[in-house]
Amino acid sequence: MEENFTERQLDRIIEMAWEDRTPFDAITYQFGISEKEVIEIMRREMKPKSFKMWRKRVQGRSTKHAKLRSGEVDRFKCSRQKHISNNKVSKRYS
Repeated sequence: MEENFTERQLDRIIEMAWEDRTPFDAITYQFGISEKEVIEIMRREMKPKSFKMWRKRVQGRSTKHAKLRSGEVDRFKCSRQKHISNNKVSKRYS
């Protein structure tokens, strides 16, 4: 079942759950919790109306469920997401 997460970890779980392109599998991989536990956290941490809106949006969404994703998507993050190294965001200079 759910572990005792820090406030920062809870914030990250909620942020990942809100992101349309981040599958529940990525949250499981990073935090070791199931989709059901993510839903419980969202229910507990959000206002009822916000939770209902989020739940309606993610149910059946192919990007949130790895089994429903197309075979073309094989990563957890967007290909355009900036690479972070040494705590500095890499920047492109033109």
